[in-house]
Amino acid sequence: MDIEVSAGGRIAWPGGSARCALGRGGIRRAKREGDGATPAGTFALRRVLYRADRLDRPTTGLPVRALRPDDGWSDDPADPLYNRPVTRPHPYGHEALWREDRLYDVIVVIGHNEDPVRPGHGSAVFIHVAGADYAPTAGCVALALADLLALLGACAPADRIAIRP
Repeated sequence: MDIEVSAGGRIAWPGGSARCALGRGGIRRAKREGDGATPAGTFALRRVLYRADRLDRPTTGLPVRALRPDDGWSDDPADPLYNRPVTRPHPYGHEALWREDRLYDVIVVIGHNEDPVRPGHGSAVFIHVAGADYAPTAGCVALALADLLALLGACAPADRIAIRP
């Protein structure tokens, strides 16, 4: 299944569609670290991470793992582990995945900038929970929790997200 994301802030999959928030920098083909853009392209859905202290395990065909308080994701182009999961504390710049604001209560890791990883070409691009006002993200795709859980219920291991400018 391909999940389609449009620049107008809609995400659609067979059997459903929803409003979504995108990066404050719009959708760009030439994604760079810190530009706030959501990368254009088609990417595999890799796995789901979730806060087991807040939610039940999501129902999905994708691999699922509960987040831990020390989980992070490297966003420092100088880090040999750039755009990969890390354990906090971490000596390079990174994003904490265990957050208080609930935006990362469910995270879908997508296969952006992974094979090979190119330092500076964008990191930590996820599908995650949107804020109440659908505020722009730092480059991710964000949905209301109920919509994200509905999407995950339709997902299987070979599925992809297609983000169109």
